[in-house]
This record gives sequence, structure tokens and C-alpha cells, in this order.
Amino acid sequence: MDTLAGLHTYRAGTDAPPLVLLHGFPYDHRMWDEVAAALPGTHPVLGVDLPGTPGHATGLPDPSLEVSADVVADLLRGAGVDRAVVAGLSMGGYVALALLERHPRLVAGLALVDTRSTPDTQAAYANRLRVADEVERAGTVDAVRGGVAAVLAPSTPLGRPEVVATVTSWVEEQPPTGVAWAQRAMAARPDRTAVLATFDGPSVVVVGAEDALTPVEEAEHMVAASQHGRLVVVPGAGHLSSVEQSADVAEALADLVARVQR
Repeated sequence: MDTLAGLHTYRAGTDAPPLVLLHGFPYDHRMWDEVAAALPGTHPVLGVDLPGTPGHATGLPDPSLEVSADVVADLLRGAGVDRAVVAGLSMGGYVALALLERHPRLVAGLALVDTRSTPDTQAAYANRLRVADEVERAGTVDAVRGGVAAVLAPSTPLGRPEVVATVTSWVEEQPPTGVAWAQRAMAARPDRTAVLATFDGPSVVVVGAEDALTPVEEAEHMVAASQHGRLVVVPGAGHLSSVEQSADVAEALADLVARVQR
């Protein structure tokens, strides 16, 4: 895999718009590794490490997902990409919608995976700020390490303990400063349902059938708001469908890429 300052090339390919994969919190591009490996075809596939991840957690401006979206746009344009199929999981979905709002001509197709277009509730907002303060004060990621079980389908820890170990290791490798920054950035995000409604390109909303954090109802809300959205519910997956059921997610993304290329 080639790497250039936060942009990871899973597959170089044709001149077609690349599929760009934006990760969730508190992880990095590695959560897409198995999906990228399972994708059919020859189109380019890129992964992005967003602000706050290892190597990208110092010298950050005030926390905002708009900053993250601008970073993605700059990385893509720096690589000569002016149109892309953008897929974001959880926080990556929030960034994808901010990218659509701020750089609409970059987005040829949109996949929103285990995410929502609405802002945090007051309770979730307060909890993000509490966790950010705790992580910063402690200088460790202990405050988010325990959340791994909550993002997986109930059957995953029992039947696939290696998945729990892998996801936990990703969390432990994140810098506390970056974790705090990302929490505050997510807390500050607005409702972008109206932004989604303006998009007239192909889109898909993918959600784990057992996602307790952004459940199927949230996915249905985004499909209803979109002009050309399709819903894909992934069985046997919680909030990390790209990790738990990578082949199903790869199939959904491949279908989206094919719709863009028609």
C-alpha cells in the first residue's frame, strides 16, 4: 500500500473516480482494509487518515469536521483527484457530508455507513465533551477503550474474539490529543440532512442490522432524505459493519461505484 501524508492507495487503477474511504472514531484507515481487499473491479481505491489519527494529531486548529473535510479535499486535489465516490463510516460519514457541503463538485457518489445526518442529542453532546476532557486530563485513551463492545454486534465478541482484539488495538494506538480533538469536532457538527437532500448523484446508506449507536431508523431517515439513495442492511453487523461483515459492505460499495460509472 502506498502512503502519502494521510492518503493511502489501496489500489491504483483507471481514470475512473476513485472510491475514497473515510474511517470512524476512534480508529484510522485500517478499519477499511478488508473491504478494500474484497472490492471487485479495477477502479482506484483510496483510504484517508483524518485529523486526530497517529501522525496527524499535532498543530491542529480548533476542532471541527469542516477542517477534516477540507483536509480530505486538499489530499484528493493534491493527488490529482477532482471527482470521487466518497464512503464514510460513523465519523467518516459526518466528514463525508461536510465534504459534500463544502466541496460538492468533488463528490460523484456517496456512501453513508453506520452513521447519521442529524446532530448529537444534548446528552450525547455533553458526553463527548466529558470524554474529551477526561482523555486530555489522563493522557490515555482509557475513556474510549471500553466502548469497543458497544460498537460490535452482540455475537461478535463471543464468536470472533480476534475482531475485538484487533479493534481494541486500533483504539489503543490513537493519540489522546487526537481523540479529544475528534470528540469535540463531532460534538460541534450541525444537522446536515438538508445537505444530503441536495445531492443528486447515486448514494447508498449501509447499516449493520444490530447497530445500536446509529440504528436502522437513522439509516431510513437518510434514505428518505436522499434523491437517489438505496438502503443496505447488513446482517450480523453492529456499528462496525466494515470490520464485521466486510464482504457485504464491499458489495454495497461496488454497486455504488457501478452506478456512478454508468
